[in-house]
Amino acid sequence: MDPNIERELKNSVPPGGFFKDSLHLLNYSYDATGEEYWPQWVVLPENENQVKAILDIARKYSLVVTPRGAGVGYTGGALAIHGGLVLGFSRMNRILSVDCQSMTAVVEPGVVTNDLARHCEKLGLFYPPDPASLKTSTIGGNVAENAGGPRCYKYGVTGRYVQRLQGYLIDGTPFTFGALSLKDVAGYNIKDLLIGSEGTLAIITRITLRLIGLPAARRLWRLDFANLTDAAAFLRSIVLAGISPSALEFMDRSALTAASEYLELALAEEIGASLLVELDGEVWELDFRKRQLEKLLSGQKLCGVHQAESAEEMEHLWQIRRAISPAISRLKPKKINEDVAVPAWLIPQTVEYFHQRANDLKILLVLFGHFGDGNIHTNLMVDPADPEEMARAEILLRDIFSYVLSIGGSLSGEHGIGISKKPFMTMQFTHEELELMKRIKSAFDPQNRLNPGKIWE
Repeated sequence: MDPNIERELKNSVPPGGFFKDSLHLLNYSYDATGEEYWPQWVVLPENENQVKAILDIARKYSLVVTPRGAGVGYTGGALAIHGGLVLGFSRMNRILSVDCQSMTAVVEPGVVTNDLARHCEKLGLFYPPDPASLKTSTIGGNVAENAGGPRCYKYGVTGRYVQRLQGYLIDGTPFTFGALSLKDVAGYNIKDLLIGSEGTLAIITRITLRLIGLPAARRLWRLDFANLTDAAAFLRSIVLAGISPSALEFMDRSALTAASEYLELALAEEIGASLLVELDGEVWELDFRKRQLEKLLSGQKLCGVHQAESAEEMEHLWQIRRAISPAISRLKPKKINEDVAVPAWLIPQTVEYFHQRANDLKILLVLFGHFGDGNIHTNLMVDPADPEEMARAEILLRDIFSYVLSIGGSLSGEHGIGISKKPFMTMQFTHEELELMKRIKSAFDPQNRLNPGKIWE
């Protein structure tokens, strides 16, 4: 190893921005997958000029570069599986501007999603994307995965709010894709190609986001049903009535049981599924939609109706949904967390199939997710020390993916492919389609030095 590499990398950033010691390398070796891959170095730039300098050094010595945000992803997208250099963006965390006139925000990739949302709210503006990890995940990571969240049923995913991306190709070439105008059809849509590309095509250093007006009020209901089929039928009636909820979340019995036990709450035996229905908007509009919803509810057979109007009451109703992930982590040593997406109206039969196959294979399965957009969080709870159980889980995963794809769904709704789902990409795409994606990758990164080993390799 050329001794000049470490010296030049260290000199490219301020003191305390370059690491090669075991402790720091360990901290950047894992994410939420539980997998562990050690980089050789970690570099934390503080501005775009330093990013450019780092990329110039990487080009000079043909170094592999793995961009990394908060490292909370579920598919290993930010893991340095080929070693090399981790380019971390935790110190590029500035909200550069929020313009109330143009209703835009310009941010660096390391800005935490919730920090931006709270900052905008103080100015009467609204940044809607709300991934479950919004208190820790960063805007750069959200762009890399095109993150969603409960509100994306009404407001859409991260990509809907990205107007312009600035940064560098792996060879240090600067780029600006997108425009400050709302309409832009000049040339190929490279901006949207970068969104959701999982850090494999380019390094993004500056993001311009579209903002909207802050809703004046919110209301939340938790509706308990005997089964998910009844919940789905009610969901259909909500959509047909034009009520347009801001969030439509579902929890099946497996998720409700785990969360209730975790929170030490009673769960009635007759409840087979729950919906969280959130409405937002102007007060007069909300009152009208509330009356519409209550009219629909009057004709339903429900196991329970819980309504919240204050922020404290809404937080209480959201509590059981937010408790699911920590609750199920106690059930088994390992959680295989998938995020398949299906046509929303097919969720009940999809969930029924998943549970049937899990029962056949004796795998503990917990399901919840975004009913409005068909995104099912599918959690296989397993013990890695039990090879027979792990083999059965592999069979269940393939069966789940096969079923999802057979009804027009996708391997991933928001977590991306990374390393955990890449063995299954041939189930969704033909050889020719994957080859086209690889040619696109090669056009951006001919030497395959930027986040290699992800998605299909």
